[in-house]
Amino acid sequence: MDARLIDKSKLPSRHVTEGPARAPHRSYLYAMGLTKEQIAQPLVGVATCWNEAAPCNISLMRQAQAVKKGVAAARGTPREFCTITVTDGIAMGHQGMKASLPSREVIADSVELTMRGHSYDALVGMAGCDKSLPGMMMAMVRLNVPSIFIYGGSILPGSFRGRQVTVQDLFEAVGKYSVGEMSDEDLTELEQVACPSAGACGAQFTANTMATVSEAMGLALPYSAGAPAPYEIRDRFCAAAGEQIMDLIAKNIRPRDIVTRRALENAATVVAASGGSTNAALHLPAIAHEAGIKFDLFDVAEIFKRTPYIADLKPGGRYVAKDLFEVGGIPLLMKTLLDHGYMHGDCMTVTGRTMAENLASVKWNDDQDVVYPANKPITPTGGVVGLKGNLAPEGAIVKVAGMASDKQVFRGPARCFDGEEACFEAVSTRQYKEGEVLVIRYEGPRGGPGMREMLSTTAALYGQGMGDKVALITDGRFSGATRGFCIGHVGPEAAVGGPIGLIEDGDIIAIDAVKGIIDVELSGEELAKRRAEWKPRETSATSGYLWKYAQTVGPARDGAITHPGGAAEKETYADV
Repeated sequence: MDARLIDKSKLPSRHVTEGPARAPHRSYLYAMGLTKEQIAQPLVGVATCWNEAAPCNISLMRQAQAVKKGVAAARGTPREFCTITVTDGIAMGHQGMKASLPSREVIADSVELTMRGHSYDALVGMAGCDKSLPGMMMAMVRLNVPSIFIYGGSILPGSFRGRQVTVQDLFEAVGKYSVGEMSDEDLTELEQVACPSAGACGAQFTANTMATVSEAMGLALPYSAGAPAPYEIRDRFCAAAGEQIMDLIAKNIRPRDIVTRRALENAATVVAASGGSTNAALHLPAIAHEAGIKFDLFDVAEIFKRTPYIADLKPGGRYVAKDLFEVGGIPLLMKTLLDHGYMHGDCMTVTGRTMAENLASVKWNDDQDVVYPANKPITPTGGVVGLKGNLAPEGAIVKVAGMASDKQVFRGPARCFDGEEACFEAVSTRQYKEGEVLVIRYEGPRGGPGMREMLSTTAALYGQGMGDKVALITDGRFSGATRGFCIGHVGPEAAVGGPIGLIEDGDIIAIDAVKGIIDVELSGEELAKRRAEWKPRETSATSGYLWKYAQTVGPARDGAITHPGGAAEKETYADV
């Protein structure tokens, strides 16, 4: 697209580049080496979550250079900037995890502020980790300037004594080590080979789940979310995105033209079909909120219930993201869902074509068993299930991908822990009993604050061989790598007097993921009596960002959002 054909009189950058009054503003651009022609072109923000915190982010700066070349080739002017990332794998199992979910808001907010402050006309956003993907997509929908999302790509699988492994195996190895089933030497060897390259955790954990979502919603170019980070083809996807963003500017195709209710339903469909992370039920409502669309946990769960589980991906299955990409990628998954009536084909995408048009030339691959045909699924209902009952009036979520149906029903006495550390200590020292329901509370969005993930605890249970012999519920979250009967997002959370904060050791909890029920066997009168006696607890976050987060964050049901959203807007940034 030739930028000279784009009318800049209605673009945000006119506020900093046009007319005599903007001579001081242009002087700053000249100081960075821009030419008069480049200043006159549309300014495209190229945002990355690059840092040296973890392998999921480390390749983003390199890929950003390819995006910038694409923008420049199409006669736009790229302006690169970075935002933060908190990486769950390193934050896991300690107080650092409280920073994870709040980082999603900081990412969205900081991208918004950078775009607003410098009047950029479009956004190519690049992310590689669990919260940076939804945070970047939230910013795109909030700003509503032409935008394309790019995933940094997954890590390659490791190899441990001839067996393909991921970081999930390492977390579970900690549990094996705690019961003497793994030696120091074996644990050291595994930790050195589990993560062999740049890229996000390799199975259908949260990062790859949200990457799948980016294509299903239409914000990412087809196939771009599947290629592993080390593959050179990623640079070609990035350059193509840089060129395509100029076409979106010319055609004025914006994120809210793409992220509609039907597109969000497509996104929820691929989460369930791929056995994706329960965290998607937190992030999809948050993305919808930016567009002013009501799409809460129950809406997501309804789609999960009617969607077949068809992708045999870890942690419940056999394969990793690299394997899916090499047999046909996310388009192969979406094509069979579309052909059998599970997706909406009329949704607009960043290609400028509809989803059905994008998938028209995708052919089914008979020589693979990573993705099953949607009419011959692994199981007839999705890999993620919503729950509701007197223990969770605002809902809860559980991942059942890979679980036999007889393992999806559980009834047992509660064992309550006020915080993750107490439960992890009990698990590490085997101070729990088979048949118990381990309850971790005061870890919700407000009560944590920050809604921590619990992979260290769940993986330790699996490593001890107890993953299907106990259940675990929390008002916090579970990692996309979690497997076993683990129920998260229980709402209302304990910190606001939710039922999970009222139960006591020994209360009988009944969970039925087939019927979508989670109850504590107490009368309404008894729950009301306990609620009257309940006292709120002060968190340790009495200052700083976590304090600010706790003051504004809403319930998990609505996506743990922190501002009024698109429904309250009078105008979007793109129209200022």
